[in-house]
This record gives sequence, structure tokens and C-alpha cells, in this order.
Amino acid sequence: MKTTGQVLSAIGHAETPAFETAARPVVGFSCDYHSGVSSGVHSHARAQLLYAIAGVMRVETCDASYIVPPTTALFLPAHALHSVSMDGPVAMRELFLREDAAASVGASPKVIAVSGLLREVIVATCQEPAEWEPNGRTHHLAALALDEIARSSALPLRLPMPKDDRLRRVVIALRERPHDDRTFEEWSELANASSRTLARIFRIETGLSFRQWRQQARLTEALSALTMGAPPAKAAAIAGFQSIPAFGAAFRALFGITPGQARHPKHEHKG
Repeated sequence: MKTTGQVLSAIGHAETPAFETAARPVVGFSCDYHSGVSSGVHSHARAQLLYAIAGVMRVETCDASYIVPPTTALFLPAHALHSVSMDGPVAMRELFLREDAAASVGASPKVIAVSGLLREVIVATCQEPAEWEPNGRTHHLAALALDEIARSSALPLRLPMPKDDRLRRVVIALRERPHDDRTFEEWSELANASSRTLARIFRIETGLSFRQWRQQARLTEALSALTMGAPPAKAAAIAGFQSIPAFGAAFRALFGITPGQARHPKHEHKG
């Protein structure tokens, strides 16, 4: 269901948000959500930076899936269809960017690392009204936020999703049970297609082999678990590793941080 230009409030009612019509280049939006809340598929007329000071968001677009813990934020261009679901309680602090402001960031979705400075700028901007004073403090906050976002490099937290219905069934099942060790040949039997055909389509649609995709999907699920406080041993099991050191090496190679850093991010929830 598409709900263009609308978001769900904390009590589940659709509201027309001020950030869709505000004249300012950057407008903040704050809302706390219960675990399991989902936005449904929708889009916005403005680009957005999805961020949460606490909790983990799962964001699905037409061709990819993203996990967004409090150490990162997801930039989405204007009109990008997406859905957001909450892994546990989420304290969302979000920025919406006018077209000219978004142009300095880019035209494609990307996950960025959130520095301590950017975190505080986002939180401060979200405390300001939609029509903030053009020559006041928020003008400087907005300029700094845009500069920090534009300078940030994309992180490898994009999990490409195939469009083929047979492959979609396989990857959805794997995301629900990431530790499932069935081979691609066994999955192909369930998909009622030859493994050679599916492997070729998988590579074309995702740019990854099945093995590479499954490894990234497992590590992404482990990242989500760590962010919500799971011990490294449990996260390693989710990712299919029996050895914690081997899990740590693979985790750091993909995300650039250790499992311990993911479990204990620098940015604490300050309300």
C-alpha cells in the first residue's frame, strides 16, 4: 500500500507532515516507535536521512534491504519507494531535505557512518520547528548537517535483493533463518528451477554469487543482533560461524568495525 507523503504517528494514525511543505532546506522529524511497527510501502516528495538514536530499523526499497543501527544513517532520495520496520523499540530522529539541499548529498541511497558531531546536529535540528528562523541557530545546524552527510562515504550495508520471484522466495526464507545451511542446489529444488539457471539470474540481479549474498545477509543479521545487545557467540551462530575469531575477522572485513564496537556503539541514547 502506497502512502505517498505520509508517515505513521506514534499512535498509528496517518498525518500530513510539515516537512513536506516547509520552506526550509532541512527539517527534522522525531518519533518513538514500539517494536514491530512498520510504515508500509510509501515515498516522500523530499529526500530523507533515516536515523535512530536508539533501536534498529530495517528499510526495504525496490531493489535492496538495509539494516540501520544507531551508528549509521540511511540517505534516501526523494520519491524513493520504501518501507521501514522496527527491530525492537526505536527512537527515530530524521532529517528531510529540500531538493536543492539534497543535491549536495547525491541521487542514490547510501548508508553512512554517524559521527558524534552529526548525531548531535541531527538531534538538535529535530528539536527545532519546521519553519525555523532563517537567520538563526538552525541555519548553521542545517548547513553543518549537509556538509557532514555529503562528506560521508557509503558503508557496505546494502543487501541487494533479486526481483525474480523464485529467488525472492529463497532469499526471504534465508533472511528468516540465516543459519539455514541448505546448499544452493537444495534451494533450487524448492524453487523448482535448475541451480545453473538460478545462479546465473542471481548474479545478474544482485551482482553477487549466492555464497557471497548469504554471507553478507548472515553478517547483516548478526550486526542487528549485536546492536540490540546479543553476545558475540550468539551473533556468530546467527552468521553461521562456529569460531568467534573467524566470525570477528569476517565481520570486520565487511563492516570495518569489530563485533564489540557494534555491540557497544560510542553514541549513547540521551533522550
